[in-house]
Amino acid sequence: MRQIIKTTIGIKPPILFLVTAFLLIAVNSAYSAEYQVKIENHRFVPSTIEMPRGERHRLIVLNTDVTAEEFESYELNREKIISGKSQAVIFLPPLSPGSYPFFGEFHEDTAQGRIIVK
Repeated sequence: MRQIIKTTIGIKPPILFLVTAFLLIAVNSAYSAEYQVKIENHRFVPSTIEMPRGERHRLIVLNTDVTAEEFESYELNREKIISGKSQAVIFLPPLSPGSYPFFGEFHEDTAQGRIIVK
């Protein structure tokens, strides 16, 4: 006799997997572009990123240092700690043209960057 495993909400696991995969694809395709910035020697590389206005973006912050750094921007209303040798994804809404500075709070004197929206 074959037994069917159901989740607590009554959906079969294969269907739940397919629905989850579809939602992840839908969310990822909602962002028009992906940008990457590295943290190297307590600096953001590149320090300036240009993005088009009015589109949603994903910013991947790759920390190549062994120490943690915090990506912070008051103008973008974003704050995220990134452990050493790891990465984080920062989702950005459609932005108006302008300049949006960001910095690394743990090494604020050297970790400086800017997003330019045109």
